[in-house]
Amino acid sequence: MANKNIHQTFYTRQVSTLLAKTYGRSILKDSMLERAIAYFDQQIFVSSDEAFDSEKHELLKFNSIERHSHLLDICLEILELTEGENLAETNRKSAQFLGTLQLLSPTEGGKVAVNNEQCKSLYKAVLSLRLLDKLFIDNQISEPYIRKFLKNISSIQYANLALSEPDIFQQYTRSVKIPILMAALIQDIGNYHHDAQNILYGTDGQDDPFRVLDIEARKKLLQTNYRETIKYLTNGLGCLAYIGDSKEERTRFNLDETQRLKFIKYLLKSSVNPKNSIGNILKVPQIYTSIVLSTKGNYNYKLLPKVYQVLNRNAEYGHCSQLVVDTLYKITGMFPQGYGVVFMPKDEFDEQADCYEYAIVNRLYPANPEEPLCRVATRHLGFMGYGKNMTIKTSLNLYFSETAKRLSTVSKDRLNEILELLASNYLERQQLDLLPRCWHANEFFSIKSQQNLWNKGGK
Repeated sequence: MANKNIHQTFYTRQVSTLLAKTYGRSILKDSMLERAIAYFDQQIFVSSDEAFDSEKHELLKFNSIERHSHLLDICLEILELTEGENLAETNRKSAQFLGTLQLLSPTEGGKVAVNNEQCKSLYKAVLSLRLLDKLFIDNQISEPYIRKFLKNISSIQYANLALSEPDIFQQYTRSVKIPILMAALIQDIGNYHHDAQNILYGTDGQDDPFRVLDIEARKKLLQTNYRETIKYLTNGLGCLAYIGDSKEERTRFNLDETQRLKFIKYLLKSSVNPKNSIGNILKVPQIYTSIVLSTKGNYNYKLLPKVYQVLNRNAEYGHCSQLVVDTLYKITGMFPQGYGVVFMPKDEFDEQADCYEYAIVNRLYPANPEEPLCRVATRHLGFMGYGKNMTIKTSLNLYFSETAKRLSTVSKDRLNEILELLASNYLERQQLDLLPRCWHANEFFSIKSQQNLWNKGGK
């Protein structure tokens, strides 16, 4: 996925490369994941009471700092790709990042689970940051550690903080945003410890790691993941080392690093059973992402807009905060970024046409969560690389059964004619829904000229 591809824009290659650096696998074994696996493997051969000489201790410290620095570089790349000079630009760039992850991911076939497993942590991390923004703007952040970096900053000021208060913004980014990203990225790293892998793959290594686990195995996996993730954070990453000669600066640096590490640990701990704590900023995106980028055998792309039914049920059971679920709903709306929407267009006389067209969800914060903000991908039943942006009303969206009924009067021959024009695997699709409720936009996005879905759009 990380290879430079002539069929990808520069931006798409950036996202692909970041994916590889995070949870990728290669012969170089230099991704965030592979560094963690190497650390876990080393621990097998280390006794808990083993004494280290100074040289061995320095080597372990060096390796820890190297892993931490690599993770920090990943976080800075995420911020570069998802944040702008103001909140509006940040939301646009984040929509582009999330949508690109979705559109790079297969939605059918045998590679869905493996790919989604690689994408989940990045997707979740960016959602956590956007949730942080919205919760602060709505005055719903009470966590003292976060509030102390935003003293006297109003919701209005927050939207332009990078320009109006660059020093505060930089400190806030370093001390709050980056720890949240780090926590989100390593939240499930303990699943790659050998004890967790034995649960997932079985002692003989033959089990399907993406199967639905029984209650006892699931409980044991959760406990193992949490225990080993915290150990990895504390010992495998630790704090960065100060470089310089100033004692005063060293003391300040070490204190800041210790507080950041403590905050990451608190985020991970509180996300297990968040109630109304800041842990929801990880937990709610984690549940959302586990549906949108599911690794289970029952993954069904068509059902992704039902993600909030799952989230609301979790809130009902007390597994997460309803307020935070509702906040995320305002951000994402019902339809995930990059989702393929099928809609009924109107003709030049504002009459309902006897066909349907394709669009792709490409922006956050829809005015009505059920009416996604999209880029139109087809016009007059032909694909185009530079469509217009539009809001797809519920009265036009074929995802909703009431809307779909309106096209039920169209003849089967006409629907076959439309299908032949819009579906590359037309004959195969004939065996599926003649009147689709959504469409799989990955093939459309695989064409380089059709990957710029986040500019201003044509008219």
